[in-house]
Amino acid sequence: MDLLALEAKNANVAEAEKKPTSRPKPKQLKKPKRIVYFEVEIVDLKTREKLLLLDKVEPTATVLDIKALFHKSYPKWYQARQSLRLDPKGKSLKDEEILQTLPVGTTASFYFSDLGAQLTWGTVFLAECAGPLILYLMFYFRLPFIYSPKYDFTSSKQWVVHLACMCHSFHYIKRILETLFVHRISHGTMPLRNIFKNCGYYWCSAAWMAYYINHPLYTPPIYGQQQVNAGLYIFLFCQIGNFSIHVALRNLKQPGLKFKKIPYPTKNPFTWIFWLVSCPNYTYEVGSWIGFTLMTQCVPVAFFTIVAFIQMTVWAKGKHRSYLKEFRDYPTLRSSILPFVL
Repeated sequence: MDLLALEAKNANVAEAEKKPTSRPKPKQLKKPKRIVYFEVEIVDLKTREKLLLLDKVEPTATVLDIKALFHKSYPKWYQARQSLRLDPKGKSLKDEEILQTLPVGTTASFYFSDLGAQLTWGTVFLAECAGPLILYLMFYFRLPFIYSPKYDFTSSKQWVVHLACMCHSFHYIKRILETLFVHRISHGTMPLRNIFKNCGYYWCSAAWMAYYINHPLYTPPIYGQQQVNAGLYIFLFCQIGNFSIHVALRNLKQPGLKFKKIPYPTKNPFTWIFWLVSCPNYTYEVGSWIGFTLMTQCVPVAFFTIVAFIQMTVWAKGKHRSYLKEFRDYPTLRSSILPFVL
């Protein structure tokens, strides 16, 4: 029996040795995904002339990348001057839009138009604020050729005139410093031709109100010092509030990121108005000019305040609509610029 068992064991071992050893199959390398490149054609919007044909454009390229490629062939049209659109009557494409997400095939046609020479918004804001500051001081110090020669370089006897100059200067110095150190401007550039319109409005308005406030025949408000103090308190309160809102909006925007967030009140009590208003920076701005009007009791200042309120209401309504469109959970209690009213 032992001999038979030993022979059977040897036979099984020999049979096992004859069978080929199974080796693990080598893993098949995944084939890299084939990149489908785009062909981009840029056409002049007015003449329909083909300006450039870009071959093998990566699908992840942004509109800004396409503008950069176009700029290499046409150096005079830098990116900020270019407007690219898919339809001649459509809206300009945003720089951050990606080529493969646009409603086009692998061959895309873009219509180009020249926006003209551009300025950064920071430069525009500085020009808008520096002009009124300088012009007002020219009237305050009564430089020659403004009033009668006998009043050249003289000073007003009214305390409210000096107070108004301090408040007006403080307002525009504050705006200049905010432009330099606080604001994170989302808009890139503005056409150069628009700066004359913007600066003309602010500069002429400042000169108009400065002429009357610093005029030798200027008379103080009817209710005297009480009216001046009331206007001053409103002005200072709203200036602090306006600055607080600008700081809160700055903290809401992260450097280099363009996505938007819903602004909410912070620990600063001046920001609590966010519960009721979408654009409290405009609310405080209008309040500042109401206080300045009350303090000076000057018709040109009142006119400037009314025009500013109308313009800021238009801006606030547009901002409010964009908030409602972008955010489904946007607070429904908020108004545009005036709580429960507008």
